[in-house]
Amino acid sequence: MTVDTDVLSGGKGNKAERVDGFSKKGNRGTKWPYTIEQNVLDTLVYREIISQADVLAAIEDSKDGNSDLESVLLDRYGVPKEALGSALSEYYQCSYLPYDERTVIDADLLKTLNLDYLKKNLWLPIARRGSLIDVLTNDPHDLDKAWDVRRAFPGMTIRYAVGLRRDIEQFLLLAKGQGGSGSIGTILGELINDIHLETAIDSVSGGIDENDSAIVRLTNQVIAEADRLGASDIHIEPYADRKDMVVRLRIDGTCFIYMGIPAAYRRAVVSRIKIMANLDIAERRKPQDGKIRHRLAKDREVELRVATLPTSGQEEDVVLRLLTAKQPMPLDSLDFAPASLQAILAISEKPHGIILCVGPTGSGKTTTLHAILKHINTDERKIWTAEDPVEITQDGLRQLQVHSKIGLTFATAMRAFLRADPDVIMIGEMRDKETADIAIEASLTGHLVLSTLHTNSAVETVVRLLDLGCDPFNFADAMLGVLAQRLCKRICIRCKEAYHPSREEYDEIVQGYGAEDWPRLGIEYCADLILYRGQGCEACNRTGYKGRIPLHELLRGSDVMKRLIQSRARTADMLSLAMKDGMVTLVQDGIQKVLRGETTYLQVRAVAMK
Repeated sequence: MTVDTDVLSGGKGNKAERVDGFSKKGNRGTKWPYTIEQNVLDTLVYREIISQADVLAAIEDSKDGNSDLESVLLDRYGVPKEALGSALSEYYQCSYLPYDERTVIDADLLKTLNLDYLKKNLWLPIARRGSLIDVLTNDPHDLDKAWDVRRAFPGMTIRYAVGLRRDIEQFLLLAKGQGGSGSIGTILGELINDIHLETAIDSVSGGIDENDSAIVRLTNQVIAEADRLGASDIHIEPYADRKDMVVRLRIDGTCFIYMGIPAAYRRAVVSRIKIMANLDIAERRKPQDGKIRHRLAKDREVELRVATLPTSGQEEDVVLRLLTAKQPMPLDSLDFAPASLQAILAISEKPHGIILCVGPTGSGKTTTLHAILKHINTDERKIWTAEDPVEITQDGLRQLQVHSKIGLTFATAMRAFLRADPDVIMIGEMRDKETADIAIEASLTGHLVLSTLHTNSAVETVVRLLDLGCDPFNFADAMLGVLAQRLCKRICIRCKEAYHPSREEYDEIVQGYGAEDWPRLGIEYCADLILYRGQGCEACNRTGYKGRIPLHELLRGSDVMKRLIQSRARTADMLSLAMKDGMVTLVQDGIQKVLRGETTYLQVRAVAMK
């Protein structure tokens, strides 16, 4: 089947519409609101997405001027967006980008562009990577648009992606803040205009008031966008000279540049955040810590932990960690291996002893401890917690926020708890010997104690506590279990695909698991061996990963292990014994989840390998 492009794009000259030998005169001078090339329609028919007769009918329906051909195909004839996008991608030989509200549009690229103009011409810059700019358009072959793009970004390398008209319009609404005046692009536009008007601004000393309306709205909007995108941290990084200040977000454990803010406003933005966190805006020489409780909507509030750090060039970096109020998760939803879950349930029911959850910052330790508390939170148990900050709340717990500035530390809270008749005590973190000694003493006097520690593995936690000066006999008697964990990126369930790994990849996984332990899994290399990966889709922003999955390593306090701890045995000896007793290491747990199709070996290696 062939459809003359001239008819679809405006009926130029005296050419007639041709479809399989059938022809009739076109309407001369007609300007179609949207162009779909004949090869795209041919592809849809060839793939049996739509019939030849329906294509002809759709063309006729689009001639009334009320709907463009794209809308007619999608809405009246049920052509899936993905199918039309795939056909466009094949024809234009570039990637297809569907609309996704989680897509981050570089607001810095829109500072000199009019959104009404972009909507009329249907193109939009999406992201910048060095000298490369990604541009979304409905027609990458349109030379007029290409010249406009070149004029807007002279000297840059342009890489096009094709999109549907409705998707581009939605992206523009997203960039515009859903039509509101509070979008980041609009606010930055105001600031750029101010820079041109106020040529006397000193980019080093500032000169912009932190209470200026645009600065206040910009700061609030950055927080709102970070929350909408599911970011865990916001990094604000000013630079010396006249280089723009960079705002980076961390999503699913990975940082990326979100936007740039003109250098003239870096001091004002930092000062605004310090005011929100009740910090000293005049102090720029030493680090400061604070908290912000920010209301996003009438019924939604987010708490942010703020840290400022002095950097070179007499500037200050600011890191904001988003602490959204969450409900505790059940233990069986934390992706424990069945044996580890049973062990955790067993030791959490003990009347006394100490359970430690260890790992780096942001590895889900607090979430796991609250899941354990949720399991044992009954009317018969009195549970006290000391946290900094209180991130997760649940009924039945008496939760205390530590405040080191007034002397309310973890150690002070522990002493107070012991006078308040507790059954279970949870300490947010054992940062020093004093807190560790009190926690161990409490666990030996009839209390179940839960806490966290920043160590790399379960066995290293024992060595760390002994190095702090804790008594090895007391700790050995008190220890019920040490749970180490990491968070690893999860394969997107919407674009997950199966594949047969190469022999080299299989051998690498075997080596990572441990050649001596691999035979227990009973998995040999064969033609039927299947692993999984993400193709990349709109749900995962083309990364192939969506969300995270925890990896666990549980060290149990067996009698033999306690004797090794009391004798201050080497780390290698304790690890060897733990694995003989059935402990699965972080890497091994991750590889088992790779084999189950939940993540990839590349991600396991990135977070769990030393």
